Amino acid sequence: QVHLVESGGGLVQAGGSVRLSCAASGGTFSRYTMAWFRQTPGKDREFVAGISRIDGSTHYTRSVKGRFTISRDNAKNTGYLQMNSLKPEDTAVYYCGASSAEVVILTTGRYDYWGQGTQVTVSS
Repeated sequence: QVHLVESGGGLVQAGGSVRLSCAASGGTFSRYTMAWFRQTPGKDREFVAGISRIDGSTHYTRSVKGRFTISRDNAKNTGYLQMNSLKPEDTAVYYCGASSAEVVILTTGRYDYWGQGTQVTVSS
């Protein structure tokens, strides 16, 4: 059983930066592909970025490419999402998920574990 805890969210002005962290415990973090999703009220949780457990390859949704960077530190059992040039439309609750899949999965169904989420609010 893997327990995930996100942190680092908050209120930031448009154009600013935030780094989210996802701390894992209770399992071997390196055995999981990790991803960040986000959700706004009334909408489904959407994929943002993911990083493979096999080779560290990454995948981003088009709207965040060039602005967000996903990374992981297996020694610290922690994943990160560096978010730069933030826009008001990035406002959401951000969740990290862990999947046993070898590649990054863009849908929520293949993720075995989720954190509780952290709110990111970008003001214009």
